Amino acid sequence: MPVFVDTLRDIVGSAHCLTADADMAPFLTDWRGRYTGRARAVVMPADTAEVAAVMRACAAAGCPVVPQGGNTGLCGGATPLDDGAAIVINLSRLRRIRHVDAANNAITVEAGVPLALVQAAAEEADRLFPLSLASEGSCEVGGVISTNAGGVQVLRYGNTRELVLGLEVVLPSGEIWHGLRALRKDNTGYDLKQLFIGAEGTLGIVTAATLKLFARPRCAVTAWLAVLDPAAAVGLLARLRGVAGDRVTAFELISRPSLELVLQHIPGARDPLDRACPWYVLTELTDTQAGSNLATLLDAELEQAIADGAVLDGTVAATGAQASALWSLRENISEAQKREGVSIKHDISVPVSAIPEFLDRASLALQACHPGIRIVAFGHLGDGNLHYNLSRPSRDENATFIARTEEVGRIVHDLVHALNGSISAEHGIGQLKRELMPRYKASLELELMRGIKALFDPQMLMNPGKVL
Repeated sequence: MPVFVDTLRDIVGSAHCLTADADMAPFLTDWRGRYTGRARAVVMPADTAEVAAVMRACAAAGCPVVPQGGNTGLCGGATPLDDGAAIVINLSRLRRIRHVDAANNAITVEAGVPLALVQAAAEEADRLFPLSLASEGSCEVGGVISTNAGGVQVLRYGNTRELVLGLEVVLPSGEIWHGLRALRKDNTGYDLKQLFIGAEGTLGIVTAATLKLFARPRCAVTAWLAVLDPAAAVGLLARLRGVAGDRVTAFELISRPSLELVLQHIPGARDPLDRACPWYVLTELTDTQAGSNLATLLDAELEQAIADGAVLDGTVAATGAQASALWSLRENISEAQKREGVSIKHDISVPVSAIPEFLDRASLALQACHPGIRIVAFGHLGDGNLHYNLSRPSRDENATFIARTEEVGRIVHDLVHALNGSISAEHGIGQLKRELMPRYKASLELELMRGIKALFDPQMLMNPGKVL
């Protein structure tokens, strides 16, 4: 081991090869604090060439590798196992924005660039990079790509997978795949970049990406609306898309318990409406034309929806500050839950039309087994992705409930599977859901995935214990 670590120090410099326990500690625990592992070293290369050199050294030594970005993942995918066999390759020093091509609506950035800086660079070029996450100030491009992150604007712009034009990847052999093509059309065989998107670092290390840009919106209208139930929310989504089309950029569903946690734990949070309602929708419509009639269109549609009983109450943001305050309520739900205590979390997706059925059936099944549990349900109704989190209101009872995570998860995931949904919508598999894959993934799919893994990573060095 000393000789191997000396080799790593020679590649990246002593200051960027951490081996002391105190120095490595921030890199060995996931954001939720659920997983803590051990590592031989934490290595922080400065560029793609150093990543490749480190990977070649690991291949020669047979040392496993855990790629890591901003370490904001929610499934333990960037945390090493407890065996201490691996090194962590942290990519946060790869922070260059290599090229902005406004005419081609493309931007090329390195893996360690925080998502918020990509958004800012696009805005400087009078363009939009639409991926928006609560962690955008700290999550990094490599991690976003490796988990195929979603966010609040998938309804209009798609997941990360649909925003990537090309990739640069260091393979397990240490070879560099130069796939940074800024093409919308390239029909020359297999689309290799798609294999690395969502692979959670199990096939290679993304070191740079060429991403799609879009025309920057000049007009935005944000509304917080109260509805009776999720079925009414699904109907409202169809109604708004019928009159505004793809200008409906975001459509978030928020339960009353979700809002109450934010009001309780986030300083300055205020209820937008005078009365409590069971469910809310936070929607945003955008247009690239500054003189758009979006506000008039939305007002007219909401007036009719209230008259029809489809909307119980609501408020439309009159200023950018008001819109930000509404979005803050949605974005702080996870933080409020973290302050409240541990919960059993689910990141699931079902067809949009099946969301009401899922919520009704899941609630009935769970309350029958665990009367009085608190269900915190919220998420991206527009693309069928819900965050469905469960706990006991009493902290004294919650520890006992959390101990039944496997049993509770089986109820939720079996129902998701029955509705042709997915047990992971945007957070990935990591360590958290790895053991669930054989139950919910077809054996043929798993066989094909293992074949791809063996082809790219015959030594099985890349991010062991994750996904497969």
